[in-house]
Amino acid sequence: MVSHGLTRVLVTNDDGIDSPGLRHLALAARRIAEQVVVAAPAQESSGSSAALGAVEEHGRIPVEDRRLTGLDDVPAHAVQALPGFIALIAGQGAFGSPPDLLLSGINRGANTGRAVLHSGTVGAALTAVHDGCRALAVSLDLGSPPHWSAAEEVTAWILPLLLSAPAGTLFNLNVPNRPLDQLKGVRGAELAPFGTVQTTVTERGRGFVRVSLSENGPTADPGAEPRTDADLLAHGYASLSVLTAVSGAPGGPELRAALAGLGRS
Repeated sequence: MVSHGLTRVLVTNDDGIDSPGLRHLALAARRIAEQVVVAAPAQESSGSSAALGAVEEHGRIPVEDRRLTGLDDVPAHAVQALPGFIALIAGQGAFGSPPDLLLSGINRGANTGRAVLHSGTVGAALTAVHDGCRALAVSLDLGSPPHWSAAEEVTAWILPLLLSAPAGTLFNLNVPNRPLDQLKGVRGAELAPFGTVQTTVTERGRGFVRVSLSENGPTADPGAEPRTDADLLAHGYASLSVLTAVSGAPGGPELRAALAGLGRS
């Protein structure tokens, strides 16, 4: 392990405690931190965004201790809660001292474009940065077999960059599903208009709605340099995007003037 001044890293995901991607992310975390703790949903929780749902039994949230293969020295907990909730309570000391860094993933499937709003992987990271944590969401594009080790290695490349960034920084990393020696590199990326998978309403009827999922291909001109996260992924690059947490925006003089007249006769 090489220390970068970090003392504590929390590793979570939305695929659940039994996901192999979670174990590979914990292995990457152990390279840079003195203490690594895993706390992940007991069940698969994809698409949960930053929701704060949890199961309660007599006012308590069940937490089961687990052991991850090859990580006997890393405490691991299966929590009956969504990843955003896990990130929230971790910042309040639910699993020991609050973490300096939260890692979320490695998700099975890309999280690209504006669709990251719906991702539980990204939602946990967004929640963590509100507590001043640095956070990294990591996803591996779909494919068979999944190259988890390649995604772990790319994560290890990115972590020193994140640790040199200001507190509260959030990175979103997507890795193409290919062996490490076939990876073209890592590029900074804009967010695609939606993402690699899009939901479309295909039928509306009495008492039901039918939807379909479709995979979007690259959106850029084939001869142009790819710039979005989805396009870079499709061209064999790992994409790295900087995300911002929820923040207020100035309303401007027009809004202030309109509000000033409300409720007055």
